[in-house]
Amino acid sequence: MNHSAPAIRPVLVCLFLAGSVASAGAQGVPAEAAVPIQDNSFLVEEAYNQEGGVVQHISTFARPRGGGAWSYSFTQEWPLRGQRHQLGFTLPVESAEGPRGGTGVGDLALNYRWQVLGIGGSRVALAPRVSALLPTGDEERGRGAGGAGVQANLPLSVALSGRWVAHSNAGLTHTFAARNELGQEAGTTAFNLGQSLVWLARPRLNLMLEAAWSRDEEVAGADATRHGTSLFLAPGIRGAVDLASGLQVVPGVAVPIGVGPSDGERALFLYLSFEHPFGARRD
Repeated sequence: MNHSAPAIRPVLVCLFLAGSVASAGAQGVPAEAAVPIQDNSFLVEEAYNQEGGVVQHISTFARPRGGGAWSYSFTQEWPLRGQRHQLGFTLPVESAEGPRGGTGVGDLALNYRWQVLGIGGSRVALAPRVSALLPTGDEERGRGAGGAGVQANLPLSVALSGRWVAHSNAGLTHTFAARNELGQEAGTTAFNLGQSLVWLARPRLNLMLEAAWSRDEEVAGADATRHGTSLFLAPGIRGAVDLASGLQVVPGVAVPIGVGPSDGERALFLYLSFEHPFGARRD
């Protein structure tokens, strides 16, 4: 991804303005009303389900340095009769290079999360997620696994203090019969770990540092796989604007930087969330 400073600067300006507007809007508001952002991180999943009666629409865009490949995803998250249970889906759109590349839809994920801990503003939140992965992408063009799969992730969020919050992830993804571009099949399993640290510079402006590790498998032949690992550190920033209508807008930007097995890789990551009430709220 080519992400020169001129390309990033407008996003940082927008985030600065978002934090300034939110802070100005909070002047004269009781301290308890200025609830810190509890939004999704970028590479690490936070453990906060949607509150009853509130829906969230999340868009992400990532482009690695160099070349023309990119990926976009759209996620919706809906509470199911309160915060305890949450349903959602993630639909990716990917663009790959090469003669068999092109742009198209990737594999659809149907998500369920259970808020085990964290309802009512407790210091520790835990919300295991399981997702069904549907092979809606074209594996021959590098936009899908070629078979159905399941993904599980365990996000844990801990408020370390009034200014610092940490988020931890551990998960796996299994595809029962993945296929490569030659049509060869094999079962594949990937593992992921993540850790983030968020500084609440202001209730509506956060600075973030995330680390994401994964061990992935791909089909190397009939019933044969090969694996690789990746490790990225991602400094980022996000801000929030709360409107009188109840709509909260959260833009964010991060720069994932490869280290260790991913040394030399770099990307630009953009985030945009819209969260708003859709009916009578239930806790």
